[in-house]
Amino acid sequence: MQVKKAIRKFVSDKNGKVVIVKSPNLPLVGWFMCLAVAQFMAHGYLRTGLLNLSAAFIFLWAYLEITQGDSYFRRLLGLIVMVVVITLFFV
Repeated sequence: MQVKKAIRKFVSDKNGKVVIVKSPNLPLVGWFMCLAVAQFMAHGYLRTGLLNLSAAFIFLWAYLEITQGDSYFRRLLGLIVMVVVITLFFV
């Protein structure tokens, strides 16, 4: 019973509403659009710029989830995405 209560708290907001998936917000839309357009560009400055901008958008989304996420799950998801984005800059 305690495990079920802990899981419920992990995925719920302060009002007790389960929050795992939310509708996309502006940084996620920007990330997707830049990434999608970059896939159709030839290699060059514009493609590189779009890929860098998409990384900035997803980093912003992760930061906002860490600082303002509705549930601990969303905050953890933001932290994981941020670690991946930072790691990919060095790989």
